[in-house]
Amino acid sequence: MTASRKRSPVRVEYLLGSLSLTAFVVLGIVVRQDPPAADRALHDAASTWWRDDFDEAAAVISAVLGPPLPILSGLGLIAATVVWRRRSDPRAWVTLRLVVLLGACRLSSVFAKLAFDRERPLKHGDLGYPSGHVASVASTGFVLVVLCLWLAPRSVTTVGVVTVVATVLAGAARVTLQVHWLTDTIGSVLAVVGVGLLVAPALRLLPPRPQGVASSS
Repeated sequence: MTASRKRSPVRVEYLLGSLSLTAFVVLGIVVRQDPPAADRALHDAASTWWRDDFDEAAAVISAVLGPPLPILSGLGLIAATVVWRRRSDPRAWVTLRLVVLLGACRLSSVFAKLAFDRERPLKHGDLGYPSGHVASVASTGFVLVVLCLWLAPRSVTTVGVVTVVATVLAGAARVTLQVHWLTDTIGSVLAVVGVGLLVAPALRLLPPRPQGVASSS
């Protein structure tokens, strides 16, 4: 009975991850050829008064909340891994696995773009579904939440809220700049959450075991 209780959260995470990835694939197939009404409505709004009022703000947000985030986060995790490994600190094993998790979440959009081959609202050198900017923000936030679960549990809620807000802002900026459809941004979140919930428990990152990474002294 005790063992069953311990395994049940992992099974739930695998289930939720599978459902999220399934929704991602279904959405991609549905919107691949013909953008739905919501996509077109927001695109039309962005091409009129949204563009005039929020264009500059959207450009700044898009520059800040994008592909550099997972790169910088990954470098930070690698640096922490090297430092803690030299000190024989068990937390190095946590940060190393988080690098793998970050890469898996971020690469979900890279490979999916090629698979769905969806055009963007405006001509662009890259494909549309899912949004790489939104995937970058969501994957970075997902990994930071998991990191906090291990090393700073009291910060989980705060980091989670910041992640949601940043992801929404990134998606709104991409739609406002007319470089993505709304469903491109939704697909990114579904992909990252799906991959994250499948890979994190496989790497034994969910649920964390704080007693196993106590600060070395």
